[in-house]
Amino acid sequence: MSDFESTIAANIETSLNEIQHPSLPKGSSLYGSTKVFPDFQAEEGESYFTLVHGIAHESSVSFVAVLQATRALRKGFESALYFYGTGALNVMDTRGFPTTGDSAFPGNQNLNDSIKTFIKEGGKVFVCRFGLALHGLREEDVIAGVIPAHPLDVQDALIYYKRKGAIINSTYMV
Repeated sequence: MSDFESTIAANIETSLNEIQHPSLPKGSSLYGSTKVFPDFQAEEGESYFTLVHGIAHESSVSFVAVLQATRALRKGFESALYFYGTGALNVMDTRGFPTTGDSAFPGNQNLNDSIKTFIKEGGKVFVCRFGLALHGLREEDVIAGVIPAHPLDVQDALIYYKRKGAIINSTYMV
């Protein structure tokens, strides 16, 4: 072993021994659990509308938006998701590798599964047809129950839900 290799090996050993592992046993609490705000439930006729302009698997933006919309639905809100622009990629039921529906990596189908759960539980999901077209996606490839909508509907859906007094969650990812 060369002098460099001996020095590197010694430095690796020193570095590994500087921090005790595991630093905490499995199951140790790292954070407090106090919920600051009450667990609000929907009042009669309340709506929750989420716009999603984020790409599946490029960040957690789209996935978290679906989870929040599902939580609102379970709290009794009329809940709807509207995927537009690059967000249209999220509703494709042709995701998977090596075949559709397969998970190429752990979590590969999380977004699809969450959207399907949202629809099954009564949520409405819209997708902009122009957003589909921008990426060469076909309407027949979207998740069953997703409602294709005209590009001008993005703004009118926002106006509709605003006039209903909906809580509006607009997510965007560049």
